[in-house]
Formats: sequence, C-alpha cells, structure tokens
Amino acid sequence: MRVGRDLRLVNPQIGILAVQGDYEAHAKALERLGVERTYVRRPDDLEGLDGIILPGGESTTHLKVMAEESLWNAVKKFATDGGAFFGTCAGAILLAREVRAPAQDSLGLLDISILRNAYGRQLASEVRTGPSKLREKPLEMVFIRAPIIDSVGSGVEILAEDAGHPVLVQQGRILASTFHPELTDDPVVHEHFLRLIGE
Repeated sequence: MRVGRDLRLVNPQIGILAVQGDYEAHAKALERLGVERTYVRRPDDLEGLDGIILPGGESTTHLKVMAEESLWNAVKKFATDGGAFFGTCAGAILLAREVRAPAQDSLGLLDISILRNAYGRQLASEVRTGPSKLREKPLEMVFIRAPIIDSVGSGVEILAEDAGHPVLVQQGRILASTFHPELTDDPVVHEHFLRLIGE
C-alpha cells in the first residue's frame, strides 16, 4: 500500500474510539488524507474495520466507558482477529502491557511499560521537534500531559525518541505515540499507520 493519493483508492476502513478525548481531531486528519472513518462506541461498530485509533483523553474514563459499553472484550477480539491499532497518549496507555504510576488495567497488546502520570497534572502543552525513522525531516510532536514509555520489549521498534524516552513505537500492526500527531498538519504518522494496515 502506498501513501498520498493512493490511500483513496485502497479505502481502508478505519474506526476511531469515540467515547471521550480528541477523536474528532483524528477524524479530520484522516479526512485530509481522503480516508473514510467511522466512530466506535459499541461492539457492532468494529465490524468490517481494518484498523482502530485509540485517541488521547483520560485513560481511566476510556476504561470505564469501554467496560460499560461491552467494548473491552470486543476490542481484544478485534486484536486477536488481526486488526491494526494506533494509540495516542491515553490510547498508548490503553495498549500497554504494563501501566504504572499509578497502576491501572490495560489491553496488554503492546509490549511496553508506561508511566501514566509521569509529567504530573500540568495544564501546559509543549511542542517539540525531533528525528524519527519515518523520514529525514524532523517530526513535530505535541505533548499534553504525556505519559512516559520507560521500557520496551524486544519485539518493539522505537520510531522516535524525545528526552531519552521512546515517544513513537511499533510492534507488528500496533503503533503508539505519547504525543498527538492529530494536532498538527503533518500527516506522516497517520500515513504510517495506514501502511501498517496495507501490509
């Protein structure tokens, strides 16, 4: 699968978990790429999807609503069936194998350990740029109360780092970032997710 205009021809079916957080920003990012999306609020919404985006927001709220709407087991089955995942910030927390500081439940799909409140509860955002494996041009990274990935398993590829910590990682068809690529005009991270689906 190629990126750019060809994404419109491939027409992958992407769902965005839409129970809380910045899911509309992800929808706009996909629209700019000409890719259709659906919002996922119930288990039935997962039918026919190739990949799902778990957006930022409050991970404990995501957990609560997913349990109430019977989405938890449905999302795990989606993973077992080979669905692709892209988690940003709180979404990365949901995907992690282990969540600490403080501990909480997670889907356990991505072999990383993550510190949930590593940056405390500050209200300020911070925009940084840095290198990545996605391209030669530096990557713009918007951090908002970002968690910290403090360890990765042997099967996890680190695609970008900041301040000595991984901030963009991939394991198979699972992609996770501790920053918010959907809050920039740069499509490169979403394009990479779409490549994973094509592979």
